Amino acid sequence: MARQVSKGRSVKLTVPAGFGPVEANKFYEILGFFGMAVDNAQESEQVVLLTEQAEYETSQTDAAINYNVGDKLYFDPANKVFTTAADDGAGNAFRLVGRVTQGKDTNGVIWFILGPQV
Repeated sequence: MARQVSKGRSVKLTVPAGFGPVEANKFYEILGFFGMAVDNAQESEQVVLLTEQAEYETSQTDAAINYNVGDKLYFDPANKVFTTAADDGAGNAFRLVGRVTQGKDTNGVIWFILGPQV
């Protein structure tokens, strides 16, 4: 038997122990999936991550980075911010999550296209 269970625009996950609280409208990498949390959740609770390939805006940026249109965008899970660096400088690779479509404004906000979940 096989059937479609969703349109694949989101995924429901259980927040792992030691992960900490999840806040709605912030981006996270949880259990191998990357997306924006739809609701708040604590450890051991379920959370829905919006994983749809679309254009998003976020203020989860690093003040020291100048994000430019076309930059590859990575996610630093330890600091829960987007970066243009592929790793942390100590050999720990960051996940490629998209590409910047609007550079950082005076409020630290960028727009980006979320890439596919692979």
